[in-house]
Amino acid sequence: MPHAIPGVVRTPAPGVVRKTAFALTASLALLTTACTGQSGGPGADDDPSKETTITFWHAWSAPSEVQAVKSLIAGFEKAHPTIHVKVVGNMTDDKMNQALRTGGTNAPDVISSFTTNSVGKFCSSGALVDLNPFFKKSGIDPAATFPKAMNEYTQFGGDRCSVPLLGDAYGLYYNKKEFEKAGIAGPPKTWSEFVADAKKLTIKKGDSYKQLGFMPNYHGWESTTEHYFAQYSPTYFAPDGTSDVAKDPAFEAGFTRQKQLVDELGGYQKLEKFRATLGDEWGINHPFHTGQVAMQLDGEWRLGMAEMAQPGFEIGVAPMPVPDEQADQYGKGYITGTIAGIAATSKKQNAAWELVKYMSTDTNAVVGFANAIHNVPSTLAALKSPKLKYDPRFKTFLEIAANPNSTTAPASVDGGTYLVTIQQFGYDYESGKVTDLKAGLKKTAAQIDTDIAQAK
Repeated sequence: MPHAIPGVVRTPAPGVVRKTAFALTASLALLTTACTGQSGGPGADDDPSKETTITFWHAWSAPSEVQAVKSLIAGFEKAHPTIHVKVVGNMTDDKMNQALRTGGTNAPDVISSFTTNSVGKFCSSGALVDLNPFFKKSGIDPAATFPKAMNEYTQFGGDRCSVPLLGDAYGLYYNKKEFEKAGIAGPPKTWSEFVADAKKLTIKKGDSYKQLGFMPNYHGWESTTEHYFAQYSPTYFAPDGTSDVAKDPAFEAGFTRQKQLVDELGGYQKLEKFRATLGDEWGINHPFHTGQVAMQLDGEWRLGMAEMAQPGFEIGVAPMPVPDEQADQYGKGYITGTIAGIAATSKKQNAAWELVKYMSTDTNAVVGFANAIHNVPSTLAALKSPKLKYDPRFKTFLEIAANPNSTTAPASVDGGTYLVTIQQFGYDYESGKVTDLKAGLKKTAAQIDTDIAQAK
């Protein structure tokens, strides 16, 4: 995942349910001990009002990001003079997972990961503590604090083992110069408008392209299945935990329309041949920067990256179009982001909670961090803060994040394996390797169910 460039940041790329009785018991324990400032839960009997030091592991590594984290922690230590924070950066999920399993004096008390796909594993394995009791003790309602999608991807099976710590929102970038030349008044809002614009903006050159209106293939940088299908608001899993891929019509509609666009723009092979000649996603020669692609599905970080490349056109930003039958929900998009949580092995969970609470719910802290990292703020209050500093076009991503119709990929005990399975089917279907869509979706759903059963 990318890291900060001035005006930009990283992307991302989204188990066995912990017993409800345990969560309820923990909640009751918190209520009975709130007056002492102690939770009474396992590992949560420390007194944060006394001098203590906690360890915070995070994944940021770019100098500007590291400095932003330092500033965030400095603000926390000023507000909590008895709690000192040892910060360790550039930590991978593998290192975090190992430390969370083994514990020890050098293990983290608080971790922050770029991978929301890990939430299902973190929660179901008990590697991170359930934060519901802590929120309740602090009088904070997560549903009223965090945007809907962020509130969803930080929990699994009723276990809220993480909190959102800034986010990413996906939208549509478009070349205003080419839109004007093609006589297109504004960004497309529905899928049919999107298809028409993509075809109108495509300029052929021999058996290839001088300019492609949009790269529809699933290998096309950020045009993954979950990013596309977020506009359909799909249901990935049924209430019983089984895959809904073959039952929810959103998936059939999404695969069908994407394949039709692939065919109408020249076909899979021709598009792939052209894609092979284009620049790297994270380099200055990204095809949107160079004008070889007129529209691009991407996250909020692309704006800064594109402007740094000094393109010879004005960049437009808008939400991704929605299916025609959901035209009234235009403005939504795919949401993901960074998460933070408290290690179950920590002996200082009350002090750790003070840090997690500050980083994730203090409006000024969230706004300051968002300004420095250039991600989307992760609380509803921060999204509306007058202290936010951003390019006016960035407001589109703030609105997508706050939109209650925006969606995310739900947590699963197998991490993001189910998304990889769906994506692989997408490759097979768009390329013509699989021609029976309904049968392919049933097979995909069966594979997802098998993988989840094995993960349990």
